[in-house]
Amino acid sequence: MLDVAKSAEVSVATVSAVLNGSAPVSPELRSRIQEAIHRIGYKRNAIARSLKLGTTRTVGLMVADITNPFFTDVVSVIQDVLHHAGYAVMLCCNDEDVGMQDEQIELLIDRMVDGLIIAPAGDDAHLKRILAAAKLPIVLIDRLCEGIDTDAVVLDNHRAVQDAASYILGLGHRRIGYISGSLETSTGRDRLAGYRAALAAAGLPFDDNLVRLGNFREMNAYTAAMQLLSSADRPTAIFSANNLMVIGVMKAIRDLGLTCPDDVSVASFDDFPWADVFEPHLTTIAQPVQAIGEQAAHLLLERLAGKSPETPRRLVLQGRLMIRGSCRTNIPVAFDGGGNI
Repeated sequence: MLDVAKSAEVSVATVSAVLNGSAPVSPELRSRIQEAIHRIGYKRNAIARSLKLGTTRTVGLMVADITNPFFTDVVSVIQDVLHHAGYAVMLCCNDEDVGMQDEQIELLIDRMVDGLIIAPAGDDAHLKRILAAAKLPIVLIDRLCEGIDTDAVVLDNHRAVQDAASYILGLGHRRIGYISGSLETSTGRDRLAGYRAALAAAGLPFDDNLVRLGNFREMNAYTAAMQLLSSADRPTAIFSANNLMVIGVMKAIRDLGLTCPDDVSVASFDDFPWADVFEPHLTTIAQPVQAIGEQAAHLLLERLAGKSPETPRRLVLQGRLMIRGSCRTNIPVAFDGGGNI
């Protein structure tokens, strides 16, 4: 900064005012200082600056699966909001792995981030200890962690799946296969609970044989769907608990020589850009991605600015059922006493 000040023939305080925006500087002086910066090749030492100011103006953001369009869209929204507030984002992906999750959170804390936005892979005891010791503003997105009392933005997963399953039941389906996400996560548990609630409301028993674990992964869901659809009494419809798994379901239907919706109806959690490009167009539950990202970023910014209430806030948003062509009415075949249709 001293070299820049000498080159521009101004004081160090004026250079600091331009770099930090801490005081008004005339356009003429600002131009001279910027020219000197480029001429000398001056770059601020971010680490030294953060140690002096006690802030890095950086937020740690950890998602569960960066290949999932839901998370990439949420990341884009969060980054946009934080960028306009003057914060950079350090992005990590736990890949649905609890061990990797703990390592990455410790890494973000070591990098002295000012706050954390996390979509946790699970609510293990180690994670709770790390976050408690960090003493940073934290916002959970998409998933909750039992025992971690912090701000959160989530969807009403139970209601969303109950509504979708009720819609499929209303089409006459009574054997609905369900491919579940990881039950180590609150989303996996809540979505399965919504499926069970829809069956109960329709007076139908819960059948373990119709449920398979897909762990939010395409290949796991493919294997699960192959098992369900190869059974002697296969389901007439399948609900997938996220968007990646529904791709596995559709591949299994194709590989078995079946068609959707003629042989099996399909619906999925998470809308995504190509849901209405699939043939048939997929019935999905759309999450308010823009609102999730914006609300999470704003909750964290308020915590960082010291403007939040002491009690953590939990924002529960609602999904929207997008009815398209992948589900059809299921009309049971009737037989007369002589065995004729």
